[in-house]
Amino acid sequence: MEEHYEGPVPKRRRKKKLRIGRVIFLIVTLCFIGAGLYSYVEYNAGKSLAKDNGIDPGPFKGDATDPKYTSIENYLLLGVDDDGSGRSRTDTMMVLSWDKGAGKIRVISFMRDIYAEIPAYKSYKLNTAYYLGKLQTTKDTITGMFGVPIHHYAIVDFANFESIVDIAFPGGVEIDVKKEMSEKIGVTLMPGKKQLNGKELLGYARFRADAEGDFGRVARQQEVISAMKDEAMRPGMIANIPKLAGALSGFINTDLTSKDEISRAITLLVKKGAEVETMTVPIEGSYSFNSYPHAGSVIEVDTVKNKEAISEFLSMQLD
Repeated sequence: MEEHYEGPVPKRRRKKKLRIGRVIFLIVTLCFIGAGLYSYVEYNAGKSLAKDNGIDPGPFKGDATDPKYTSIENYLLLGVDDDGSGRSRTDTMMVLSWDKGAGKIRVISFMRDIYAEIPAYKSYKLNTAYYLGKLQTTKDTITGMFGVPIHHYAIVDFANFESIVDIAFPGGVEIDVKKEMSEKIGVTLMPGKKQLNGKELLGYARFRADAEGDFGRVARQQEVISAMKDEAMRPGMIANIPKLAGALSGFINTDLTSKDEISRAITLLVKKGAEVETMTVPIEGSYSFNSYPHAGSVIEVDTVKNKEAISEFLSMQLD
């Protein structure tokens, strides 16, 4: 008789295991749904915080990807400031080169006072290119002078930069302020390690009322990018990404679609292995100062030396 009663026991155990499996599956499914709803709500919350960026950069035609460097994407990053006339100049000009194969992010900062050959116009300071012909002229000027291929762009108004920082980093961004800063930046910063909010961080990046002038400002801009990346690596940052992505879609003007924008922003933020390397153009020993009646004080650069340095920095052969 005992042999007849042993059969059903394993059956009941299998049913129990099956029920537990269903519960686990249900929990996991609900977690995915919850995460999706959270991301959707936070994305829309971020988007609602972003006012119209008011930037009209005009048309843009990027360079095709070089078959020899398919893992490298170059982004032209511009920070614009309206002078009150309704027309803007670029206070910040960078090329961010993302080498996905090597896991590196390289940032080139271009000095605003470089005496540049602007296509279809007279030579002026580099930051005047946007004022004269907007985005495409700025891109063509940098590519024409230094041979850097540019595939995509992103433009932010400085007023919106403050909001982006405050949304992304509610606790501020840690910066070691080396000296007192206040002239023409709208805030007063004292020496020491500080957690800077959006307005303070922008003021720090724009300060140039010292002996270093624009060279010091460019160095601080690069420092800010590195500090923001470090802050993005802190535990808990992942929860801010959906809201930040929504805000970026409204604050930043870019040629990327919303889907691409979110995907690439998140990838750049959470890619812990990516290193950030920086350089400034012009490089040391490749420039002199001059002045022209129509352009004022300028920096004249040796384009050949700088092109060679950029080529080595990006690990790309430039045309």
